[in-house]
Amino acid sequence: MKKSLAYFTIGDAYGGNQEWFTNVVMNIGGCGAATACDSCIYFAKQMGMTALYPYDINHLTKEEYCRFSQIMKPYIRPRVGGVKKLEWYMEGLNKYIQDVNHRENTQIKIGMRGLSGECSYEEASHAVKCQIDVGIPVPYLMLKHKKPEKYKDFIWHWFLVVGYEETKEGMDIYVATYGEETRLSMKELWDTGMDEKGGIVLYDTRVQRPKLT
Repeated sequence: MKKSLAYFTIGDAYGGNQEWFTNVVMNIGGCGAATACDSCIYFAKQMGMTALYPYDINHLTKEEYCRFSQIMKPYIRPRVGGVKKLEWYMEGLNKYIQDVNHRENTQIKIGMRGLSGECSYEEASHAVKCQIDVGIPVPYLMLKHKKPEKYKDFIWHWFLVVGYEETKEGMDIYVATYGEETRLSMKELWDTGMDEKGGIVLYDTRVQRPKLT
């Protein structure tokens, strides 16, 4: 049975879309910032952390999403080689949250822990399952993969895991990126067969979690 988060839409898009960005640097390399934006929107919409999104959380628009990405850009900035370390993403998003707390006089706490692509599939899939079960999305970074044609849209890319479904072959995950939901075999995705792998980020919101849909 599929378990998924009550994820947000912007118009007809499932979450945000990096391809909306008119800034050339962000359009090409803004996937890390987009993943952070989508995480913040989710936390604002589903967990009441409204200060994380500087616009109207009840009326999401493409234009304001793009403006939000420019706010996030300095924190998780595109660079040569991309945001290729879990630590860079976590440090940037943590700094954004700290600045929001200071500016808005709030006390939002989101812990973050990285799980390297060197970890076993069993450990990673269990972590994803636990996160989704308590209503938390999972940022996923994939660098290289032994099947570049099959996963061309996910190579050197950040995206969010927003659901899962257990199968006889392992566990499939549902991911949000480019304004779409895509189903992937996590076992195959995690087994990159490459030295540069990536990994996942585990959030700890330290608040009451929302119910699944």
